[in-house]
Amino acid sequence: MGGLRKLAEPFVVPGPSGVAVRTRLKHLAPVDEQVLRLVGAHLGSLASRDLKTRCRDGLDHDGDAWAARKRELTRLSSSRWAGALTKASHDQWALARRCQLAYIDSLQAAVRTIRYRLSLPVGHKGSKGAPGGYRSRREWHAKTRRLHLLQDRLEREQADREAGIVHVVRGGKRLARTRHHLPAAQLTEDQWRRRWEAERWFLQADGESGKRFGNETIRVSPDGEVSIKLPAPLKKWANAPHGRYVLACRVAFPHRGQEWADRVAANRALAYRIHHDTTRGRWYLTASWQIPASPAIPMTTALAHGVVGVDTNADHLAAWRLDAHGNPTGRPRRFFFDLSGPSGHRDAQVRHALTRLLHWAKGCGVKAIAVEDLDFTAEKSREKHGRKRRFRQLISGMPTGRLRARLTSMADHTGIAVIAVDPAYTSRWGAQHWQAPLTSNTRKTTRHDAAAVAIGRRAQGHPIRRRTAPPPAHRSDVQGHRTVQAGSGTPGCEGPRPRIPGPRTRCVPPDTARTRATRTSNTARDVRGDLVWVQDPLLLTD
Repeated sequence: MGGLRKLAEPFVVPGPSGVAVRTRLKHLAPVDEQVLRLVGAHLGSLASRDLKTRCRDGLDHDGDAWAARKRELTRLSSSRWAGALTKASHDQWALARRCQLAYIDSLQAAVRTIRYRLSLPVGHKGSKGAPGGYRSRREWHAKTRRLHLLQDRLEREQADREAGIVHVVRGGKRLARTRHHLPAAQLTEDQWRRRWEAERWFLQADGESGKRFGNETIRVSPDGEVSIKLPAPLKKWANAPHGRYVLACRVAFPHRGQEWADRVAANRALAYRIHHDTTRGRWYLTASWQIPASPAIPMTTALAHGVVGVDTNADHLAAWRLDAHGNPTGRPRRFFFDLSGPSGHRDAQVRHALTRLLHWAKGCGVKAIAVEDLDFTAEKSREKHGRKRRFRQLISGMPTGRLRARLTSMADHTGIAVIAVDPAYTSRWGAQHWQAPLTSNTRKTTRHDAAAVAIGRRAQGHPIRRRTAPPPAHRSDVQGHRTVQAGSGTPGCEGPRPRIPGPRTRCVPPDTARTRATRTSNTARDVRGDLVWVQDPLLLTD
C-alpha cells in the first residue's frame, strides 16, 4: 500500500453561477442582415485594434491607459460600445495569460520527464511509479534533440511571461491555420473567408441593472423586439430614434424564457451576443445573466436515498444505482454518445446523454449523482505515454470539462446534487472486487459498470472492496457482521443472519447419534491375512 497515493475526499459540486440561452433570429430582412454585417465588421476592426494596444501595454497597463483607450473608441463608436470593447480586450488578455501559464507548466513537466529517462541506461525497465529508459539508442538520440527543442520553447515562454507578452489571434489560431489546409478541411477559399470574417466580428454587449430592459446597447423588449445602438459612423442606417436600428423579426427564448422575461421586466442586467453561422446561413441571439449559486446541500442529505455512480468513457456513460448501504441494485445503464463531427454536434450529443441520465436518476428516486473529478491535463502528454498514441487520443477525446459543466448546470435545474470523487484506482478496484460477482448467466458486467459501482461507493464513504476480512480471533459472526456497509439491525440479504436452532457452525448436528447408529461406518479398514477389523462408530455427542 505504500505506492498508493492519498485519496481526496468527495465533495458536492457547487451549482452554476450563470445562465446562457440562445434563440434564432428568424425572418430577417435583407437590410437587417446588411446592417448586422456592417456593425459587426466595424466593431470587429475596433476590437482588433484595441486588443493590439492592450497586448502592447503588457504589464504596464493601468487605469489611465484603460481610460485613454475607451476615449479613443468612443469617438469611433459610442461610450457603451467602447466599454464593451475594452472589457472584452482585457478579458482576452487575461485568458491568454492563464493559458500561457498552463503551457509553461506542461513544458516543465515534459522537460523533467525527458531528463529523467535520458539519465537511465538504454533499455532500463521502469515501474508503476516511474518510467524507464528509452528502448534504443536511436530513440535516446531523438529525445535528446527534443529536449533541446522544449528547453528553447520554455525559455522563450518564460521570457514572454516576465515581460507580459501574449500571442492572441482574433478569430482563432486553429481557423487561421486551416487557411493552409483547405482541401483537408473540405472548405473552399470563399467559405473559409466568410467564416473567418464572421468569427472576427464584434456584436456583443454586457448589460447594466437599472437601464431599460437591462441593456442599452443591444436591447430586447418583453415582446421580443430587438434593437441595436449603432456606432457613430453608421448612424445613417438608423430607423428608430436616438440612433438605434430595430430588426424586423421578433424573438422568444423557449428554454428559461420565463426567467428571462422576469429579468427584462425588472430591468436587471442581461448580456447579449449576436452570432452568424456561415455554414447554415443563420443568425442567432444569445442571452446570458448571472444567478446566485445554489447552496450546497449536506453530503448526508444528498446520499439519504442512495446514489447513481457514473463512469465517464470516450463513447458512453456507464451508470449503476446504489442503495444507501452501497449495494448495487437493479441493472446497469449505458448512455451512448458520438463525439465525431463538429463541435455543435458533439455538444448536442453530450446534452442528450446527460438528459437521459438525469431522467433515469430522477425516476429511481435518488438525489445525487457521483462522477469522477477527472482532469487529463497531465495524463495526455506525449512524454508521459510515449508511443501510446491511440491511448492519448482516447483520453484527449473524453469530454471531461464539457460534461462536468453541463451536468452541473442541468442537475441543478432538476434538483439533483453532483458529487465529485477522486478518480484514482476506480476502474482497477471496481473490476477486481465487483465485475465477477455482478456477472451472471443473463448479464455480463463490464469493467466500466464495475467502475460505476466503485465510484458510487467512494462517494458514500464506503471502501470499494465488497467485504472486510472476518475477525482474526473468531471466524464467525460473534464479533459483528462481516460487511462494512450494512448496520447490525438492517434486515435483508445484507443484514444479520437468521438464528438457526441447534449447535453453531462446525458443531455436530443434533441428530448425529441417530444417523450414525443406523448407517455403516466408512472408516478405513485394515486387512491382515484373514483378520479384518472395523472400527466402531464413535459418537461425538453425549
